[in-house]
Amino acid sequence: MDVQIKSAYQKRALTSQLRRMQRSLRAFGARSRGDSALPRCTPSASQTQCTEKPTCWVFAVAIGILVEVSQGPAPPAFSIRAPCIHKILPTFHCLRTKLNHSMKGAEFCFSMLLFLLGGPVLSQGISLYNPQLLYDEEGGLYDPTMLRELNVIFEDDGYHQTLVDAFFNNPSLRIPASVELDGVVMDSVGTRYKGNSTFCLPNESGNVKVPYNLDFNHWVSGQTLLGYKKLKLANAWVDPTYCKEYLASRIYRKYLPTPEINLMKLNTQGQYVGLYVNTESINKQFCQKHFGEEDGVLFKCDGAGVFCDENGEATNGGIPDLRYLGPNIEAYLDSYTLKSEEGWEALVDLIETLNLNPQNLGDKLNIDRALWAFAVNTVVSNLDTYNGYYVHNYYLYQDEEGRFQMIPWDLDNSFVGAVMGYSYWNPNEVYHFDPFFSSFDPAWDVRPLADFVFNHPQYRKQYLAHIRTILSESMDMLALEQEAATMQALVESAASQDPNSLFGMNQFSNNVHNAFWADWGFAGILSTVAARVDFLTSHSEVDVLDPSISLVQAVNGILEAQVTDATTVELLWTNNMNAAEFEPVEMVDTGVSGDVQAGDGVYTATVPVGANPEFLFYIRASNDEAMSLKPARAEYEYYIYDASATADVTAMSARSDQTWTIAPNPARQSFRLVNCPVPSRIWVRDVQGRLVKEETWNGEAIDLVDWERGLYMVSSEDGLTARLVVQ
Repeated sequence: MDVQIKSAYQKRALTSQLRRMQRSLRAFGARSRGDSALPRCTPSASQTQCTEKPTCWVFAVAIGILVEVSQGPAPPAFSIRAPCIHKILPTFHCLRTKLNHSMKGAEFCFSMLLFLLGGPVLSQGISLYNPQLLYDEEGGLYDPTMLRELNVIFEDDGYHQTLVDAFFNNPSLRIPASVELDGVVMDSVGTRYKGNSTFCLPNESGNVKVPYNLDFNHWVSGQTLLGYKKLKLANAWVDPTYCKEYLASRIYRKYLPTPEINLMKLNTQGQYVGLYVNTESINKQFCQKHFGEEDGVLFKCDGAGVFCDENGEATNGGIPDLRYLGPNIEAYLDSYTLKSEEGWEALVDLIETLNLNPQNLGDKLNIDRALWAFAVNTVVSNLDTYNGYYVHNYYLYQDEEGRFQMIPWDLDNSFVGAVMGYSYWNPNEVYHFDPFFSSFDPAWDVRPLADFVFNHPQYRKQYLAHIRTILSESMDMLALEQEAATMQALVESAASQDPNSLFGMNQFSNNVHNAFWADWGFAGILSTVAARVDFLTSHSEVDVLDPSISLVQAVNGILEAQVTDATTVELLWTNNMNAAEFEPVEMVDTGVSGDVQAGDGVYTATVPVGANPEFLFYIRASNDEAMSLKPARAEYEYYIYDASATADVTAMSARSDQTWTIAPNPARQSFRLVNCPVPSRIWVRDVQGRLVKEETWNGEAIDLVDWERGLYMVSSEDGLTARLVVQ
């Protein structure tokens, strides 16, 4: 089932790509005018071989290249694209599509030459910003290939009852514990229990496997665990696979800032408590890591209601739905939790703008980031979110530009998870959850932000473009199955020995593939993905002809993009290296204003007036039905234009043949390059791509005294790039 569904979606997408190629080629003045069409590719009796091998060879190459290019954030270099043909040919069989193979041989060969020689992106002073470098490297606290064992020792053996009492009566209370990891012991770690339903459910049954919050910096200033001040351990109480939150996080992080996740064993007082999900805290460190700053307003958007009190009774709280409740701060205290020192006025201002002056919302909210959050929620069937069943599980951070950024949180019910419940008996209730809430009762569904963006023509198209990107990049059934299998192989022993798990090992393995019923419905990962992908790819607003953008380049101050199936094409740019609001500039294909030839599908724009020598940009193309972006993950990814340099498209991407390293790393006072030739020209940029330092390095330590804490990219003249963490 999974392969058929995946192939159906790819077939539609590739058919569209080939048709665009046909139209684009026919626009060229010189082309073959022969009357004979290419022979059709027809299956043999076995349905596995092609009777017209030359034709199938050509189309297999075309489709193979398109598939290759669709993988990852940047297109492969020519040296990779050329041999990939030989890799693809033996594996491709006849494609049973309804294509009309009417392209002439000369047209097709010319198109292949254009592709192989040019590729979809030619960089002349253009580099691609890669935010994946912000995440932990191999060996870091959140390295998913490592299963670490954390040992927590409390001075008082009665710690559990103390922390349970504090959960209900004094939630901010922490008690000290010593924590050991990999032979390193840290004292006076502030420890408390956390969670809501995931605390109440095990606690009510006398199970000690409850979620933990450990603050290494609470009493000992500067103390960290592998560079992190806080550790949050979730108990995966409703996830038999231990994989749902992890797999979801790997998808979310491609498109917007997302907490990192891996798995960890926990012992307390020398006893194995169980296997936990280790989730990065959203705090100042997180904001510094992703936004290059940490002093803005931060809210956790979860109501004050609790799943249980000391008597086991639930209490009601507000709903963080961004409804305007008036100017008084008190009206919002029950729906949002302030995590910074101040910020209520800023939140009320955002909510007021959304509800009363939505035309100005872009000044208060990074709308594209919210659209990405909504799109991933929709595709991975995370219904425990703002645009799902229950409005909560997100943070809002206001950056120095005054715009709030939406950050996803608590992804344990991704792939439907325990939200399935009684829908187990009618699963399409969750699998076919409408991406626009069209089937919901408006009185029940009051969500001003969703209402605004879904009823705004541009934002609706943008949201749908993001959905298509996620479907094409991140919902590969075989890849998800393999990733789950790899994680489960790593933790299988720890899961089987977990004395406090709610589920058995049969559910541990089977729930990856299928839903099951145990007095409640728990959705399977792959069964959810299969049904969800089938539904979304057939949706009338998803399954449309969207514009195609390729061949982005800069030549003598002119920015160009090859675009088909678009009525408007825009360059969106900003000077702000913190990726503030991008400004649109029209790109033209009229033969004037720097455009070489009218109607050739190459749209151009001059460097915008007011742009710095180095600025950020991406391309947006639209038609009546759809929108496309380049890079497809914009605005999380974007191009950096540098008028003074010829940059490689993989700039700021780590290379596997790294020959020098940074030490110490993390660093506080200074650092050196180990095994780097002397002298070497080096460049240091912050996480937003801003140049911090440029010098000829002669082997001496580089002083960090005046540097801001955070993540930096150090590049050398040999083209290598390494990450530096400044604490």
